[in-house]
Amino acid sequence: MVGLLSGDGERSLDAAITSLHLGGVVYLGGWDGSGTVAAASQHVQGRTGPQGTADIGLLVAADQEGGQVLQLRPPGFTAVPSALSMGAQGAAATTSYGATIGRQLKAAGVNVDLAPVADTVPAALGRGNGPIGRYDRQFGSDPTTVARGVQAFVTGLRSAGVVATVKHFPGLGRITANTDTSSAGTTDTQTTATDAYLQPFVTGVAAGAQLVMVSSATYARIDGSQPAVFSRTVVTDLLRGRLGYGGVVVTDDVGVAAAVASVPAGDRAVRFVDAGGDIVLSASLSAAQAMAASMQARYAADPAFAAKVDASVGRVLALKQGMGLLPCG
Repeated sequence: MVGLLSGDGERSLDAAITSLHLGGVVYLGGWDGSGTVAAASQHVQGRTGPQGTADIGLLVAADQEGGQVLQLRPPGFTAVPSALSMGAQGAAATTSYGATIGRQLKAAGVNVDLAPVADTVPAALGRGNGPIGRYDRQFGSDPTTVARGVQAFVTGLRSAGVVATVKHFPGLGRITANTDTSSAGTTDTQTTATDAYLQPFVTGVAAGAQLVMVSSATYARIDGSQPAVFSRTVVTDLLRGRLGYGGVVVTDDVGVAAAVASVPAGDRAVRFVDAGGDIVLSASLSAAQAMAASMQARYAADPAFAAKVDASVGRVLALKQGMGLLPCG
């Protein structure tokens, strides 16, 4: 899944959809107007074909959370309040906001919302939490409140026929710096494999979220040796094993994120899939090209890795079949 940047226009990924066989695109950079987005969605879906994606439709995604995180803007997209405000208003209001976002996304050809945020930011940290609390992206300061908000938002999105994504597993609420812009201050020293802060993710999946996004922070008490997106302990042992999740796992951005900048671009996708993940999200086309080349080389050379890729493809195709994106329906 590669970033479709507003300044580049809808044709910027035409060649990549065919040459890289992209499975999805994500709107980035702030797009104005539902008409513009609908035209772009129609255009990229029109680029699928026998030579590009074997006539398999694309996941077309956006970060449409509410508050300060709305990649798609008016006219045609409502400026809904932040998750923190939604959480204070209660479950019924949150479901209504989720449904509004979902209907507007669906009308513009966007079939995946990279929301809701299932991270819990403790009250003592609050806006000192760079990625979430600073922007009021959390539904509350305790996992019970967050789980209630996540469940309500997912229910709203599902009512509109849009796929929901719970993020950023296993949680960004206890760090200080933003993984997108910093490699320091992105290690969580508290969260464990049995932590109550994992409950909102479990609740979101139970409510019908079909994607789980894994963070690029490091979790010292789970696997302190590497960011979560590269950790088999996090993705396979914890998310798929202990928590029993069998669906599609997507990265947070690993194309330009500072937290993974020390890892060669080509290795990032390989390490994520090897850890048990499925969809690699890259804001950078050049990084995605390097990732695709490395994936192809490793697939050809390593049968065990190839089996993991095949399993991931199966999970993604099952998701797309349920969304009506396969030629056979």
